[in-house]
Amino acid sequence: MKATAPHMGRLDLVLKDIFSRTGIDFVMPPRTSAKTMQLGLRYSPEFACLPLKVTIGNFIEAIEAGADTLLMAGGVGPCRFGYYAEIQRYVLQEANYKFNMIVLEPPAVGWKLFIETLRLLAPGKSIYQIWQIIRISFRKARIMDKLEKYALKYRAYEVHRGDTTEAHKKALEIMEPAFTDMEITKASEKAFAVMEAIEKDMDKPVLRVGIVGEFYVLLEPFVNLDVEEYLGHMGVSLERSVYLTDWISPSSKNQIMGISDEEIARAAKPYLNHFVGGEGLPSVGHTIIYAKEGFDGIVHLFPFTCMPDTIAKSILPQVSRDLDIPVISFVLDEQTGKAGVLTRLEAFVDLLASRKKHRELARV
Repeated sequence: MKATAPHMGRLDLVLKDIFSRTGIDFVMPPRTSAKTMQLGLRYSPEFACLPLKVTIGNFIEAIEAGADTLLMAGGVGPCRFGYYAEIQRYVLQEANYKFNMIVLEPPAVGWKLFIETLRLLAPGKSIYQIWQIIRISFRKARIMDKLEKYALKYRAYEVHRGDTTEAHKKALEIMEPAFTDMEITKASEKAFAVMEAIEKDMDKPVLRVGIVGEFYVLLEPFVNLDVEEYLGHMGVSLERSVYLTDWISPSSKNQIMGISDEEIARAAKPYLNHFVGGEGLPSVGHTIIYAKEGFDGIVHLFPFTCMPDTIAKSILPQVSRDLDIPVISFVLDEQTGKAGVLTRLEAFVDLLASRKKHRELARV
C-alpha cells in the first residue's frame, strides 16, 4: 500500500509521521500549485466547491507519483464535505485512474467504523498500538499548531521582514524528525527557542484581527492566497478561528484556539441558534468573541457556493453593526485574482488603522 491524502495546511507532516509509525508508505503530493488547480478543474463538476476541485488535483498528482490508496476524511451534517470522497471516487474512476479509496469517517458516525478504518491503515497493530501511534503523533501535531499560532500572533512585531516566516520554517524542520516522546519534548523546546529569538519590537503599533471562515480555506495557504503572511507583514497580529488539530480532534475543547465549541455556540446564539453545517455557526460565534475581546476587525474567508458560510456572511453585517467591529468577507474560487484580494485587504487594514487612531485621539 502506498497511501496519500490531499494537502491542508500541515496535514502532510502529520500523516507522514503517522504512516512512518505504521510501516505504510506515504506518498506526499507535490505542494498545491496552479498545476494542481488546473488538474482539478479539468475533471471536477463546474459548480463544485473550490476545496473539492483542489483536492482532486492533489489526488491526481499523488497517483501519478505512485500512490495507490487515497485517504479522505468523511463528514456529517448539511455541509457537502461529507460527500467529497464519493464524488472524488467517481470523478477519478471516470478519468480512468486506478486506486483504492479509504474514507475515514469521524467518530461521530460511529466508533466501531472509525476503529475498523484505522485497522486498515495500521495492519498488524493492536488497538492499543494504534492508540499510542495516534497519541504521540497528535502531540507532535499540536506543538506544530502552537508554533503556527505563535507565528500568526508575532509576525506583526518582527523587526526584519521575513524573519518569522524563516524561523517558523526552521522550527517545523526541527520538529519533523522527532519520533519519541522525549525527542518531541526536546525538539519543541528548541523550536520555540528559535521562534522566540526573532528580534521583535513589542512597542510597534499593530492591529488585532481575527480570521474566520471555512476550515479548508483557512488552513491551506495556496487557496487563501497566503493572506495570513501578507497581513502579518502589514502589521496585523492575527488569531485564526480554527487550527488543524482542533478540527481533527473528537474533543470539542479546541485546545489550540482556546475556546470550546460550547462557548462558540453560546456566543453565536443571539444571531444563529443552531448548527448549519461546516463553520457557519463558528464563523458567527468567533466574530462575536473577537469583538468582545477588543479586536480591531475580522476577515471572513470561504469558498464560492459554501452554504454554511454563506449563511454566516448574511448574518455578519448585523453583528458588525451591533458590536461595532468592521468585517470584510472574501468568497474564493478559481477565478479569484490575488491582486484584487490583496488590494481590498490593504484598503481594509488602512481603514482599521485610521479608525483605531481616531478612537485613541478621542480618548486623549
